[in-house]
Amino acid sequence: MVEKMADEPAPPTARVHLLYHFCRLQLPSVVMAFPKFQDHLERSRRLFAAKSETSVEWSGYFNTLYAVDWYMCCGCLENDGKAWEALFSMRTGRSDNLLIDALRARAMRLYPRDEEKQEGAVTEFWSHLIVTDHPGSIPIMARYDGQRPLAPWMVRVFQNWHVSKLRSRHGAISLPEDDIALPLPEKTDTRWHDSFCIAARDWLATLTDEEVLLLGLRWRYRLSQREISHLFKKHEGTISRQQDKLRDRCLSAIGEKLTAEGWTGDDLEEFILTELGSLMVDEPRLSADQLTVLLAQRGMHVGEST
Repeated sequence: MVEKMADEPAPPTARVHLLYHFCRLQLPSVVMAFPKFQDHLERSRRLFAAKSETSVEWSGYFNTLYAVDWYMCCGCLENDGKAWEALFSMRTGRSDNLLIDALRARAMRLYPRDEEKQEGAVTEFWSHLIVTDHPGSIPIMARYDGQRPLAPWMVRVFQNWHVSKLRSRHGAISLPEDDIALPLPEKTDTRWHDSFCIAARDWLATLTDEEVLLLGLRWRYRLSQREISHLFKKHEGTISRQQDKLRDRCLSAIGEKLTAEGWTGDDLEEFILTELGSLMVDEPRLSADQLTVLLAQRGMHVGEST
């Protein structure tokens, strides 16, 4: 857990009281004693500060806090039944689906054609929200810092959590624990996300079937370069160069479009690569069914790994 520093400044009392009554007004059924509320506030602020590269003032933390989502999360950590009811009825932003339905939809993409695994994935994730699977680990809900909407955060955590499990199962390096429970910050606004999706899908549409297969084998099936070179009957160095070219073309094509629309940040490459992982989950040409077809056309076969 994140420990409290002795020299940490105390939160402004008046604003803490104001926040407390605001949360109680918005979620009157979720009852939390004020001292417990203070404990959670200081805990989550320390959590956020530990992830930030710069110092975090209380005023800055308050200004960007998703207060109702955060209070609901704290209520769940306290095992408040009304808080769990509110969580069950949460809706995701872009599709307005219930959170549980959004998780099931994500499970369908992670485990295609395996209904038992899809349902089990959601149930397993839900059971670990406030209970850890090994000593010393922090429950998933206890990693939420309140600095982004809760529902999309949970969908991203769900995806990363199961991707890490898949990677571990097939001998690949798992995602670091922070990547599982603390997804990459969603600092960009909706405009850049939408612009990225358009540019990325335009780039994906230019890929040949062989390039799609190469990308799918590396990303969805998580094969090594050596395994892919064996399937393609090509030298491993050739596969490496093809992958590098794909990456360079991706960054160039998408980067040029975002720059033309006014992107001025210094982390364009990181943004592209971060967003691309989520988009590929929904890309029809990279679905397990389509990759199976491409493999069959070439007389290849790979055991299902997702």
